Amino acid sequence: MVTSICDRLRAGVATASAGETRVLARELAAVLPPDTVLALHGTLGVGKTTFVQGLAEGFGVTEPVTSPTFNLLTLHRGGARLLAHLDAYRLEGDGAAAAESLMLDDFLVSPWCLAVEWPEKIATWLPAGAWHLDLGIAPDGRHTVRLR
Repeated sequence: MVTSICDRLRAGVATASAGETRVLARELAAVLPPDTVLALHGTLGVGKTTFVQGLAEGFGVTEPVTSPTFNLLTLHRGGARLLAHLDAYRLEGDGAAAAESLMLDDFLVSPWCLAVEWPEKIATWLPAGAWHLDLGIAPDGRHTVRLR
């Protein structure tokens, strides 16, 4: 029986390396609907940026993708899809005000995909249809990804 990447992610997937995490994200990129917001939940070091790197690879982005912690937002072009990568960790105050100042509404329409690290910081702004992924580290040291 063949299961879809979304079914696998809903059940929860464990990866043993950063490479496996990127492959998982590339698979998701192939089926991700246009105009999707991905909210990547998890503590420091669980692989949020690594996941976004794989997503970018899946979109055809060839430039390096790093955490936009100090820039807050980076934009990447990959073929027909564009990726906006937001690290909300350093945002202060109301999520809606931060989203407005960063003009995040512009990234809710095609051909954009918006990937948000630390989405809790802008929870009041996140669209109702955002896809929420929980990333963590299992007791055996493998990284975990689960789609809510």
